[in-house]
Amino acid sequence: MVVDDHPMWRDAVARDLAEAGFDVVATAGDGEQAVRRARAVSPDVLVLDLNLPAKPGVQVCKELVGADPALRVLVLSASGEHADVLEAVKSGATGYLLKSASTAELIDAVRRTAAGDPVFTPGLAGLVLGEYRRLASEPLPAAGPDDPKAPQLTERETEVLRLVAKGLSYKQIAERLVISHRTVQNHVQNTLGKLQLHNRVELVRYAIERGLDDA
Repeated sequence: MVVDDHPMWRDAVARDLAEAGFDVVATAGDGEQAVRRARAVSPDVLVLDLNLPAKPGVQVCKELVGADPALRVLVLSASGEHADVLEAVKSGATGYLLKSASTAELIDAVRRTAAGDPVFTPGLAGLVLGEYRRLASEPLPAAGPDDPKAPQLTERETEVLRLVAKGLSYKQIAERLVISHRTVQNHVQNTLGKLQLHNRVELVRYAIERGLDDA
């Protein structure tokens, strides 16, 4: 699903994705329309502009991902401002691409977003990882290791979690551990469920808080 308030841009993105083989199930031109239509058609990936009338893109992202954590959101924005990038990621966006990206880059980004990989315009990934670390410097209360209520991860789930925290994509993790991309996705989904977390942002924060990125 493609959301942008500029009709020509929205139609062009939808057309490029359709020609690349994606099923574009809907488009929307403002935030409220985006929320209504996304709930009706349940897209796998939402390509979302931030600057929308009626309801800002970050609020759209927060509402839809909050209701359906499996939804992948790729922000496609003209803004490269750090504050906009971080706000989008904190709202649940999987990735952030500038509108200066080529059609080929957009198509690749949508494919990777659908697979659960974080996708960022070059230069922004380091910013986001730095923000994860800043958040982790103010950790939430954590259950002790002897707490019977503490979630128990398998050795493989912990291994995958470590690599996620280091910033590796699902494809890179699969290659490193010599397992399939689908298996990596399953481990991440199982871990999210056990830890009662909603998205990769929260997962990385959890891992960094516990020092797993330095293990």
